[in-house]
Amino acid sequence: MAALLMPRRNKGMRTRLGCLSHKSDSCSDFTAILPDKPNRALKRLSTEEATRWADSFDVLLSHKYGVAAFRAFLKTEFSEENLEFWLACEEFKKTRSTAKLVSKAHRIFEEFVDVQAPREVNIDFQTREATRKNMQEPSLTCFDQAQGKVHSLMEKDSYPRFLREMAPVTVYFMHS
Repeated sequence: MAALLMPRRNKGMRTRLGCLSHKSDSCSDFTAILPDKPNRALKRLSTEEATRWADSFDVLLSHKYGVAAFRAFLKTEFSEENLEFWLACEEFKKTRSTAKLVSKAHRIFEEFVDVQAPREVNIDFQTREATRKNMQEPSLTCFDQAQGKVHSLMEKDSYPRFLREMAPVTVYFMHS
């Protein structure tokens, strides 16, 4: 059984073949998100859930398979650091230990925000400097401005391309 991921407003695309089924060059990396063996969680992914990923960017980010599909797409564009930064910030916000908060904040800053960071995200100078100032006394909100900019960038830039590239992408339901 297969489901198609696409905006609901474009029902005519349901009849097109998905890029995963053809394994075209532009989409062949998406097979990496599918398990080799049947997976009960993947079986439970309904057509409606996969289709809802096209409803909004936040719906996509709230679903683990949506995040996996989006990550695979971003890898093809060499921009997965944006999603990784956003996810790191979400995880960071769950930190309860003050000692861990400071060390995690510095790790995230050095990995994603600092100029010439190994996985530097694309944010403007003012946001980078505001985040740098926040690092003087890290708090659970020290990355909020930068995270918001990255979220907005992904939502306005990468997400529409993801939908176009993935519409229609066949999301395979594994059979046991």
